[in-house]
Amino acid sequence: MADSQTPDPGKGEFQDPLENYDPPTFDDPLERGLHEETVTAIQSQPYAAISTETSVADALQKLAAQEISCLLVEQDGKLVGVFSDRDLLNKVALEYADVKNRPVHEFMTQQPIYVDETDSAAAALSVMAVSGYRHVPIVDLEENIIGIVSPQRVTKFLRAQLDKAAS
Repeated sequence: MADSQTPDPGKGEFQDPLENYDPPTFDDPLERGLHEETVTAIQSQPYAAISTETSVADALQKLAAQEISCLLVEQDGKLVGVFSDRDLLNKVALEYADVKNRPVHEFMTQQPIYVDETDSAAAALSVMAVSGYRHVPIVDLEENIIGIVSPQRVTKFLRAQLDKAAS
């Protein structure tokens, strides 16, 4: 009787479970685009970034001046947080006078959910839908910031996919 550590010669050779993999087929061109296009096909730039030591007042000024609702917080080029209009409303607004000179890292969303630049466009939409975040950062494999996906940019991407299918 063979023990569990000894290979059983009667079982045959290893068979790769992906050997007979058939890629998915799509009837809907929008589904195809979401599956086949990487997240970088969605416009992700420009984006606005600040350092962890930026004051809350300076972050607010940057949000207002650029008419945006989300800043990526970086340290040494790496994504360490997100400071959004929600952080401002939920953590800062009622105490603004007392906290405006404090660093944004005290109020930002730490360890934000992000997608890798090699992920599918569908992955970015999934993160948005499942996590409830309207803005999802995109990073490369070394976690350097590549950009950010927003609802407006996703809508533009989806429109382009539909236009491509119609032509």
